[in-house]
Amino acid sequence: MKVHASLFAALAALAFNVHAAERVRFGLSWVAEAEHCGFFQAKAAGLYDKAGLDVEIVNGGPDRNLPLQIGANDLQLAMGSSFTTLHMLQNGVPAVTVAAFFQKDPQTLVAHPDQGVAKLQDLKGRQIMVAKFSQQEYWQFLKRKYGFVDDQLRPYTYSAAPFLVNPQAVQQGYITEDAMLLGKAMPKPPVSILLADYGYSNYQDTVFGTRAWVEAHPQVVQAFVDATRAGWQQCLNGDYTPAMKGILAMNPEHGEPLFHFKMKQIKERGLVDSGDAKTLGLGAMTDARWKDFFEVMSASGVYSASLDYKAAYTLRFVGKAAQ
Repeated sequence: MKVHASLFAALAALAFNVHAAERVRFGLSWVAEAEHCGFFQAKAAGLYDKAGLDVEIVNGGPDRNLPLQIGANDLQLAMGSSFTTLHMLQNGVPAVTVAAFFQKDPQTLVAHPDQGVAKLQDLKGRQIMVAKFSQQEYWQFLKRKYGFVDDQLRPYTYSAAPFLVNPQAVQQGYITEDAMLLGKAMPKPPVSILLADYGYSNYQDTVFGTRAWVEAHPQVVQAFVDATRAGWQQCLNGDYTPAMKGILAMNPEHGEPLFHFKMKQIKERGLVDSGDAKTLGLGAMTDARWKDFFEVMSASGVYSASLDYKAAYTLRFVGKAAQ
């Protein structure tokens, strides 16, 4: 009888835990890569489980429409940037950003060495290959803050060939991969100019959801943010092998060498633990930075100046800056 009673108690406890675990489908903004380390570490290391969450990480890609999936409750939370919920808000969809795990957007402009390019200002007047969607994002910042003009724009084809064959070429890039993916085909490393170092204040690798879902599940959101924060801390200071295995299983083309290179860049450049995160912890955001970002983008015509930009985010789950 004791054996049966113990077995019954164990099964009952298991059933309770399974029932108690809150299921969260979290959508990636792109195919799994090292930039997603904290989320996969939290999953692989059991941090989400310990927080009472049953998290499924859903792979991203060019065909994913995360705002649509969030709106349909196919995903409960997803990855975005400062633009994501501002765009949704402007289109009448109430959604909120609850955390930002990249304090620096990895976006770069890349030039060849020995072409007189050392800083952002050196690119004024030069032809630059920029993707269509980027022309409504960081390009507007460059025009507003640094006097770049649309006549400089050239098509970006998502191929490195046009850049590599022309020593005077400049294209968009990513600080986490420029030197490795482009540099291996060049006699010298490329010159990568990180826009975040010049005041581009877009938060990247954010977490967002519909306002209705977030307000109805505050404990779930807090648990997800806290566990992800712990996952990122392990990626920065410990063994990120569990996360790497999960990412490579979902995206085998990524490869370990690129993963290690990206993590080195993430750490050395302070992409995750600089800025607001220094004083407020990983994932932090501030009113001041959202205000700065919105003012630049609204002055550039991306958003209406009358848009209630504060409705696009909440500091409830990551703390507030000291007043």
